Amino acid sequence: MALLALSPQQYLNEHLTEAVLAGQRQQHAAVGHVHLQVGDVRRARDFYVETLGFEQTALLGDQALFVSAGGYHHHLAMNVWNSRGAGPRKDTLGLGEVLIHLPEADDVGALAQRLAHRGVATSNTGAELVFPDPWNNRIRVTVDTEAAA
Repeated sequence: MALLALSPQQYLNEHLTEAVLAGQRQQHAAVGHVHLQVGDVRRARDFYVETLGFEQTALLGDQALFVSAGGYHHHLAMNVWNSRGAGPRKDTLGLGEVLIHLPEADDVGALAQRLAHRGVATSNTGAELVFPDPWNNRIRVTVDTEAAA
């Protein structure tokens, strides 16, 4: 895994074509992985690995944690590069929520039980499970209907 500079404008110029725009008007955009700003990497590991069940794929000391499901290099990363010691985030401009698709309804049920055991407040509509992480990042979990079909 490398840290390479990326020019956002150059990336958009190369990849944001009319065909892509036409397709995106029809569906939501998906992101391959997300980096979250957290206040403490150890606490992030406790929540994302021990409670949610992600696999730790890399740990950069007390700087960053990378986690995944199914052996991928990382689906989520949590770092303190701009947020060391931060408490719960305010509901402001920025990341609104992270959507996680699980393969089966039983997986969502098992996660709900783990969260209840850890004292994490959830909202469960039957179609989705919604809860905050320790920094008030909203996590929404649903069954992957495309994989189930």
